[in-house]
Amino acid sequence: MVEATGERVNIALVIAIVAVATIGGLLFGYDSGAVNGTQEGLKSAFGLSEAGLGFTVGSLLIGCFVGAFLAGKLADAMGRRKVMMLAAVLFLVGAIIQGFSHVQALFVIARFMGGMAVGAASVLSPAYISEVAPANIRGRMTTVQQIMIITGLTVAFVVNYYLAAAAGSSTAIWWGGYEAWRWMYWMQAIPAAVFLVALLFIPESPRYLVQKGRLDEARIVLTRLFGPAAAAVKIRDIEASFSKDHKPALRDIMDPVKGGIRPIVWAGLVLAVFQQLVGINVIFYYGATLWQAAGFSEAEALQQNIFSGAISIVACFLTVGLVDKIGRKPLLLIGSAGMALTLFVMVYAFSTGTVQGATLLLPGNMGQVAVGAALAYSAFFNISWGPVMWVMLGEMFPNQMRGSALAVCGFAQWFANYVVTQSFPVMLGTIGLAASYSFYAVCAAISFFLVQKFIHETKGKELEDMQG
Repeated sequence: MVEATGERVNIALVIAIVAVATIGGLLFGYDSGAVNGTQEGLKSAFGLSEAGLGFTVGSLLIGCFVGAFLAGKLADAMGRRKVMMLAAVLFLVGAIIQGFSHVQALFVIARFMGGMAVGAASVLSPAYISEVAPANIRGRMTTVQQIMIITGLTVAFVVNYYLAAAAGSSTAIWWGGYEAWRWMYWMQAIPAAVFLVALLFIPESPRYLVQKGRLDEARIVLTRLFGPAAAAVKIRDIEASFSKDHKPALRDIMDPVKGGIRPIVWAGLVLAVFQQLVGINVIFYYGATLWQAAGFSEAEALQQNIFSGAISIVACFLTVGLVDKIGRKPLLLIGSAGMALTLFVMVYAFSTGTVQGATLLLPGNMGQVAVGAALAYSAFFNISWGPVMWVMLGEMFPNQMRGSALAVCGFAQWFANYVVTQSFPVMLGTIGLAASYSFYAVCAAISFFLVQKFIHETKGKELEDMQG
């Protein structure tokens, strides 16, 4: 036990809860990254055109925004832990079916299931951590989610690399008479099963228990976390934060006096949407184009993905050290400025290139400039908007509307992800690479001013003190 802001915090239990909850982040990252090594296998197994491949792969993102919305609502009805357990089952079943599928329709259904699990984990893991962690370390604990997401991505890249190397290629037979690309999906079943079992051993969110009137259970959880004296005070504070006349509902995001969506929800939507409009998933999903334009072979491009993931993890660890010291808003501002600068450097590098067929050729050392700027951009994102957006969505809303606000903002975040990802090939073919990246650079610059105007600092504030 350690003292923190007048409480006796059971830090070992907090860390154990965070370790379990963020396995969802690991699966979120792994499921998003595993598909990178399986595309040749998918085309071969299902006879897919490029358009068919795009839909098959993109079906994950459709599941993501559906899952994020439903999870936010179900969390208020069933509890945070039960919905995370449901997500773990979807991760597990989806991974197994994707590996066994010989029919495209079945694969798409399984991919959609995996996407629902990703969407649910993306909003519920940080929200759950925020509801059990003490205010003075809440930002650090929630930032672990982003570390696990990037770790999951990197693990997927590593697993894909070694499975393809062991079999000879992703489409070659590896073990048990199955192609290597199928094993890339099945490997995800291992952490999914661990996640499901581990969730049985952590408590439900005390905020949810109080909301449901299960005060004795909430008192037990809070006593384990903070001691009996603090537990009694926290139960009173949590009770006072919920409306006495109705249960949490989607209408809570609306302003009852002025009408329209509450300003705090608009602020969450700004964070959710602009995290995607700065183009991070274009770097992720289409990174191979960049690496190969800089002169790397296909195998070297995969190794660069691993290197990029390692840099992102280091950046997230910097956030762990800073988020509860300098606050959320300064990190967002630093990230916006850094991303805008590095994206404009990439635009300049791309503007010097020429296209031969489907290949971008950059003169002189412009390829290295573009790669260096891309790595710096990724670092700025992962020290700021990557983790801090999830930290703030998990903590910035009052208890009464947290589930509903997360449903709306989670849906918006994943829908923006889908739109940006699906629109990039169209933009690339019409306005070109430099103009496409100019759009993301301008969005990064705009995000700086939006943060200044709409985002309020939440560092060190209790969840019961959040204003709507």
